[in-house]
Amino acid sequence: MSASGGGKAIIAAFLANMGIAVAKFIAWGLSGSASMLAEAIHSVADSCNQLLLLLGGRRAKRAADREHPFGYGRERYVYAFVVSIILFSVGGLFAIYEGVDKLRHPHALDEKWWWLPIVVLVVAIVLESFSLRTAVTESNHVRAKGQSWVSFVRHAKAPELPVVLLEDIGALIGLVFALFGVGLTVITGNTVFDAIGTLMIGTLLVLIAIVLGFETKSLLVGEGATEDDHARIVDAITTGPEVDKLIHIKTLYLGPDELLVAAKIGYTSDKSLAAVAADIDRIETRVRAAVPTARVIYLEPDIYRPSADPAPATEEFVIRSTD
Repeated sequence: MSASGGGKAIIAAFLANMGIAVAKFIAWGLSGSASMLAEAIHSVADSCNQLLLLLGGRRAKRAADREHPFGYGRERYVYAFVVSIILFSVGGLFAIYEGVDKLRHPHALDEKWWWLPIVVLVVAIVLESFSLRTAVTESNHVRAKGQSWVSFVRHAKAPELPVVLLEDIGALIGLVFALFGVGLTVITGNTVFDAIGTLMIGTLLVLIAIVLGFETKSLLVGEGATEDDHARIVDAITTGPEVDKLIHIKTLYLGPDELLVAAKIGYTSDKSLAAVAADIDRIETRVRAAVPTARVIYLEPDIYRPSADPAPATEEFVIRSTD
């Protein structure tokens, strides 16, 4: 997995979640807290999600073949989408079910072990904080300078880091909800608070899963280059002396680290085929230097007739160029 895939953040999150899940299951078994059970299932779901992200990154490295001539890079999007479904169903819906069941059939916490869930939750908050710190550090390596975190999650082409970031943030908030529910139950003796904490955890997981699902769906359908990368590609094509006119351009991410660029460029009719071929080679070199992820480039030469186009060149480009 590439650096942008956030392999270190995924492994850190997996190790933290596995250890936390075991502790939560023990605390639930001894205390009977519904919030602890919801959190334990949450941690198991997160651990499975991290394994899926690692598997997706591994499978995406397969070389292109006849059946998939552009490679398998978009498998990372598929696995990230599956992660959002697991988080929604296994994590969110189960927690909501458990909370509703606890409201309908309340049972008190075990008086002997009431302290254990609180200790586990506090330790889990510390461990999750370290996991989130790792994810933030890894994200800062690829996050553009001045880019907000909301923008990073929405526009990142590598799905792993946004997924881990949202999972870790959701895990921390969920732990706070669980601590709220268990703490008030211990203080008041009213198990309704434990059930409410469980419902809050489930609702949070469902909301995070919906956000992840929509963002990953957009990547699966196919996204073009960002505005900045698009501008750099256009400049790389048009700033040289080779092209008389950039007629249109389209871009598409084949995977998080591979961008397809297809453009039709206009030449005068008196230019030889050999000269056009040499020009295209130079343009491709400039495009790859400007945007390294632009690995697949198709440039189609065409005869440009200025007399047949009364509109100004800049105006035509605005109208005809799309991502």
